[in-house]
Amino acid sequence: MNNILDLNRKELAEALTGLGEKPFRGTQVFEWLGRGVSSFAEMTNIPASLITKLKEDYYIGLPEVVKKQESKDGTVKCLFRFKDGTEVESVFMKYSYGNSICISSQSGCRMGCTFCASTMDGLERNLTGGEMLGEVLAMRNLTEEEIGHVVIMGMGEPFDNYEELSRFINLIHDEKGYNLGLRNITVSTCGIIPGIKEFGDAFPQVNLAVSLHAPNQEIRQRTMPVAKKYEYEELMAACREYTEKTRRRITFEYAVIDGVNDSESCAKELADHLKGMLAHVNLIPLNEVKGRDYKQAAGESVRRFKDTLERRGVAVTIRRTLGADIDAACGQLRRNN
Repeated sequence: MNNILDLNRKELAEALTGLGEKPFRGTQVFEWLGRGVSSFAEMTNIPASLITKLKEDYYIGLPEVVKKQESKDGTVKCLFRFKDGTEVESVFMKYSYGNSICISSQSGCRMGCTFCASTMDGLERNLTGGEMLGEVLAMRNLTEEEIGHVVIMGMGEPFDNYEELSRFINLIHDEKGYNLGLRNITVSTCGIIPGIKEFGDAFPQVNLAVSLHAPNQEIRQRTMPVAKKYEYEELMAACREYTEKTRRRITFEYAVIDGVNDSESCAKELADHLKGMLAHVNLIPLNEVKGRDYKQAAGESVRRFKDTLERRGVAVTIRRTLGADIDAACGQLRRNN
């Protein structure tokens, strides 16, 4: 059986036509899926004969909730399990501009970043576009709240699963389905340069975030093995090219790690790289991970880092800490289950 959430509207219409149905039935079923139904029986305007056919060939791949943690600030983190037993994490967050969800694009990760929990057990498998959509739908059903922003910044490297990432974006953006605006989607990469270039051409309206976490090649290579393949200067050039082509700002994610990348000289060096670029730096208080030696930089150190960037003309914010009282870092909940 196949996960029906993996089919886009055109594919669904073609599949149902092959079952002897009119093409408009595909749109009807697609609309129901966008509402987050968990069974075909909930599709009240679909004839019983078609529901029987659907049950024979498809299932609705909403993941089940294995574990749920809820923070006092309203953040909800879920460990989801798909039909084959694969587990991933998703996080629901409340902001002044609306509700957001951070979803996973892979189960595990093979990028090897030395401060991250997601990569400690390696990559299990890629998620399909329909499974990524299932994370959003399942979380909306669970919280009973609308989700207007999606960030692909959970477990995995999205550009290591580019084809299915693209399918997910098109699925969730479809006006007959979930109908999420492209500018309400953010994709985060650790710096896969071919992906950045392809993404800029295919999805110029979708927001791009780059997990940088270092002001130079030496520190980045030490903490992020991907830098051995895509060097710092090459990455900066690709990012600058992206901003010039799309006229869209890049957000650079920077986890501030005590004694590693939090010095004033690091801040000055980072500012020099970003000078004149359409860029915003998001300073992240590090989520300390069991089994990793890195420590969160002191609050005063983070503030000094921010001040140095601002004095040098770089737009910067310190990320609001959400879910600090639960397993907030990507991969922690899965490892602790």
